[in-house]
Amino acid sequence: QVQLVESGGGLVQAGGSLRLSCAASGRTFSNYAMGWFRQAPGKEREFVAGINSSGGRTSYADSVKGRFTISRDNAKNTVSLQMNSLKPEDTAVYYCAAAPASSLVIFRSLSMYDYWGQGTQVTVSS
Repeated sequence: QVQLVESGGGLVQAGGSLRLSCAASGRTFSNYAMGWFRQAPGKEREFVAGINSSGGRTSYADSVKGRFTISRDNAKNTVSLQMNSLKPEDTAVYYCAAAPASSLVIFRSLSMYDYWGQGTQVTVSS
């Protein structure tokens, strides 16, 4: 089992920044690819960003590319999402997720992730 706890959500004006963090416990963190997903009201949960187990490779949804940055610290068992130039359409509950994976793999599909956090609300006002 892997336990994931997100933090850092909140209310921010359009153009502002937030940094989300996800703390992991339970298994060897460096054996897992990590992802951030989000779900807005009435919409399906969608991929935002992913990072491979070593942290050397990243992937982003087109809607956030150039504005968001995913990173991880395997010594501290944390993964972060730095969100800049936020837009009202970024408003959603953000979830981190973990998938057992070999070193080079990044998953964009929800179905590949075995463990999920409880989510943190991000609201961007216009």
